Amino acid sequence: MKEIILASKSPRRKRLLSTILGTNFKVHVSKYVEDNGLDLSPEEIAKKHSIGKAKDVAKHYNSGVIIAGDAFVVLNNEVLGKPKDEKDAFLMLKKQSGKWISVIGGLCVLDLNENKEYFELVTTNVKIAILTDDEILSYIKTKDPMDKAGSFGMMDLGTVIVEEVQGCFSNVVGLPLPALHKIFREIGIKIFDY
Repeated sequence: MKEIILASKSPRRKRLLSTILGTNFKVHVSKYVEDNGLDLSPEEIAKKHSIGKAKDVAKHYNSGVIIAGDAFVVLNNEVLGKPKDEKDAFLMLKKQSGKWISVIGGLCVLDLNENKEYFELVTTNVKIAILTDDEILSYIKTKDPMDKAGSFGMMDLGTVIVEEVQGCFSNVVGLPLPALHKIFREIGIKIFDY
């Protein structure tokens, strides 16, 4: 079996990957520095960052499969990354209240044994509930939104503010598992054997 390495410090990506692989992977946090101010589309940024993270971690291995992801919340062509502080989180959530947003997810998989690179771009549309200022402030007090793109999380308390999801649910959490499974098939990794 090929060693699988997740290039992420995200506890949500780790939790998602463990649903299909159990504990049969290791985590190696990438030192890649994201720059969300680039003059690129959200799709291009997601691709650049996910490939950058994977390649940074790949420098430490001669074999194995590296998995890296990156995701952005997009509202009216504006990228909403992780909030800088509580005020920023409030403004993000206020903007998204009652609206449809898109979650653009980039997934990069490097098969070091075969020297092959795989990339998938996944878009999921999400309808955010109408939120009062008090609800937003109460949610921010929980600290749940502070480390998440768009200031909400789908595997945490933020699930209650999501009214509808069109597309891949796990992409919104941070790792599009159906796209990963498709790549695994190409590589020859059978998830049910792990």
